Amino acid sequence: MRYTLLLCFVLTATFCDGQQDPLYAQYINNPFVINPAYGGFGNTLHASVSYRQQWTGMVGPKTMNVNIHAALRNNMAAGFMVVSDKIGSSKVTEVTGTYTYRIALNAAGTNLAFGLQAGMANYQTDNTGLNIQDPTDPLFQGKQSETVPTLGAGLILNNDRFFVGLSVPRMLKSSVETLGVNNTLYSQHAYALGAYLFFLSDHLRLKPAALVKYVAGAPLSVDLNASLIAHGKYQAGILTRNFNTYGLLFQLIVKDVYRVGYVFEIPTGKAAGSQFTTHEITLGLRMKAFSFHDLPSALSF
Repeated sequence: MRYTLLLCFVLTATFCDGQQDPLYAQYINNPFVINPAYGGFGNTLHASVSYRQQWTGMVGPKTMNVNIHAALRNNMAAGFMVVSDKIGSSKVTEVTGTYTYRIALNAAGTNLAFGLQAGMANYQTDNTGLNIQDPTDPLFQGKQSETVPTLGAGLILNNDRFFVGLSVPRMLKSSVETLGVNNTLYSQHAYALGAYLFFLSDHLRLKPAALVKYVAGAPLSVDLNASLIAHGKYQAGILTRNFNTYGLLFQLIVKDVYRVGYVFEIPTGKAAGSQFTTHEITLGLRMKAFSFHDLPSALSF
């Protein structure tokens, strides 16, 4: 009973005090999930679906992301993304559309891309299935739902060797009033992502990367990872989040079209859910949707 009450309190407090952005580990192979400026990257159509089960074995976050984006003429791109992020009795569903414009800075292939995304997000809690001590407590009654607009922006500077991105995917702070108390639904998150490709040989590359996430009222979150890429198709790497979660990353490109990615994470004693593992899988494809699209034989970024 004590565990149930504590869990109910934590889940409800998470919803009322500010929903966090969904957590991803495979952003390095698809930055579109955190930065709209990645839309149309590589002058092709990209589509993917990912599922993340955090802290398997307990009531941990479950995140589903479905996205598609394609390059259009005149250095433009458009995309679409649906996200479902659930933890306990709280769930966030977001639908957004994206627009990207890319500028070629020099003949060496350096580009600067600007991206915008806009849509709607629905925040809801369903307390009907909770086992609580006082069933008359108004804070735990029935269902709550709030739909709000979302707006985000990002930029990316890159060439064949490096990649630098800055983004705020959800710029609008959202709040809701419950029993006369104004509670924050969401606070803005800012991301800085950087990566570099070292060409070790004709067929082997080393790709280190770092992601820094900032949200007001919380310490900086830092992801570090490094992976080896063979023939542009086979990728294996290691990652850490704030040096209290560690993981392995794998990706396979099949027939230059299909992408299969998997991440396995193990938290340490310093992390929440330290006795539970996390799994994240991604299935994707890239294809020529228009005659001017390219389909390179290997991925760079």
